Amino acid sequence: MRTSRLEAFSDGVLAIVITIMVLELKVPEGHDFSSLRHEAGSGLLTYLLSFVYIGIYWNNHHHMFQLTKSVTGGVLWANLGLLFCLSVVPFTTAWMDEQSFARIPVVAYGVNLVAAAAAYTLLQYSIVRGQGPESALRRAVGRDGKGKASLLLYLAGIAAALVFTDVGRWIGLGCFILVAAIWLIPDRRIERTINELGVQD
Repeated sequence: MRTSRLEAFSDGVLAIVITIMVLELKVPEGHDFSSLRHEAGSGLLTYLLSFVYIGIYWNNHHHMFQLTKSVTGGVLWANLGLLFCLSVVPFTTAWMDEQSFARIPVVAYGVNLVAAAAAYTLLQYSIVRGQGPESALRRAVGRDGKGKASLLLYLAGIAAALVFTDVGRWIGLGCFILVAAIWLIPDRRIERTINELGVQD
């Protein structure tokens, strides 16, 4: 099976996820910056963080499937698992915002991020398994240092939010923001392989 249908479906789901998140933002009743800050300030910040995460997954998903020749049943289910985890992001984002970054909602947001990362790794593994250990994707990913570092930061953030009563939630958020910043830096591994193989969009 070709990848085009899976990619189109995934793009549609991620677009809906982003739309749901923006609809959760509260419109200020006033018309000045003070009203914006008091009524929608934290909502805009959590939306920005989650938007960046969804954008990172969309970008990496697109690049990964440029190196994927065909789709198996396992890949389809793994992709659905990833989409499920990402579809929960609007819920955990809204909960974290509405509870003013309380400890448990921050932990739930972190667990959501870990689940999405695990689902993405499983999807990557399913593709490599279908194409073989010498596949272009396997060569491009390499040891996946970024992925391993991200998992450690997620777990550190969750642990900090659980262990430290007040300051821990901010440490946790800091870890989640740091992971997003790491992935915003362009990752040339897959792009380099795509260029070497002359893969067309």
